[in-house]
Amino acid sequence: MLPPFDLAEPRTLPEALEVLANNGGDALPLAGGTNLLPDLRARRPGSRRFVSLARLRELRYIDCAESEIVIGGRTTLSDLLREPTMRRAAPGLVESAEVFAGYMVRNAATVAGNICYASPSADLVPPLLALDARVTLASRSGERTVPLDEFYVDYKKTVRRPDELLTAIRWRPPGPNTANLFYKLGLRKGDAIAVLGVAVALTRDGDRCSAARIAIGSAAPTVFRSKRAEALLAGSAVTPDLIDAAARQAADDCRPIDDLRAPADYRRHAAQALVRRLLTRAWSQLQ
Repeated sequence: MLPPFDLAEPRTLPEALEVLANNGGDALPLAGGTNLLPDLRARRPGSRRFVSLARLRELRYIDCAESEIVIGGRTTLSDLLREPTMRRAAPGLVESAEVFAGYMVRNAATVAGNICYASPSADLVPPLLALDARVTLASRSGERTVPLDEFYVDYKKTVRRPDELLTAIRWRPPGPNTANLFYKLGLRKGDAIAVLGVAVALTRDGDRCSAARIAIGSAAPTVFRSKRAEALLAGSAVTPDLIDAAARQAADDCRPIDDLRAPADYRRHAAQALVRRLLTRAWSQLQ
C-alpha cells in the first residue's frame, strides 16, 4: 500500500512549470515513477507531492539530426531501443538501455528520470557523460543548458532547481573516428543494480588519440568522469602501457563504499580492469 500523497496532473509543459513554481519547492516531477514510487512505498524520506508528466507528449521524442541528437526528457528506455538510428548516434547508451532493469521497467522508466534521481549507480549517466551530453532545464522564467558533467553536486544532489524540469538531453553524434562503449558489472545479467558501470569514448587522429572520455558509476557519491585518466590519453599515441596507466588513474579517482553488492576494494579493482578492457576494445575498433 502506498501512503497518502498529492498528485497534480498538468496537460501542458507551461502548466507543469506553473505548478512547480507555485509549490515552494516541495513537489517532485513524476514520469515513469520507477524510482519515486518504490521510495514512496518504502516510506523513505522525501516529498509526498508530485507533478505527473504523463500527459506532456511534447517531452517524448527523439530527433536524430546530423549535427546533434536531441531526446525529450520523457523518452523511455524502450523508445531508445526502438529507434534504429540510436545505435549509430549513441552506441554506449543503447548498450546501457539493453541491460537496464527488465522489459516492463524499460517501458516506463524515462531518461530524465534516471538522470535526475541522481543515483551513483544510474545506468544511463556514464554513457551520456562519455558522449559529452548537455541537459536543458526549463522553468517558468526560461531555459538554461547545463553540461551533464556539471549537473551533479553530491550524492543525490543536482543543480536542478525545484521549479525546473529537465526537458531535453542533447549531444553531438560520434564521428567515424570515434568509438563509444559501455559495460555494466552486476551480480546477475538482468534486472540488477550496477556494481560498477563504465563508459568510454575515444577519438583517433592518425596514430594518436585526439579526445578521450571515461565515465564511471557506482564508484563515488555521483557518476563521474575520470578527467586525469582522460588527460593521459588525449594527444598521445595509444599503447598498452598508456592504457594501463589510464586504467590505474581511473581506479585511483574512484571513491567507492562497501555495500551489499560489493566492497570498495573490489570496485576499485573492477574499475581498473573494466577501463583497461574498454579502452583496449575502443582503440582496436579504430584501427
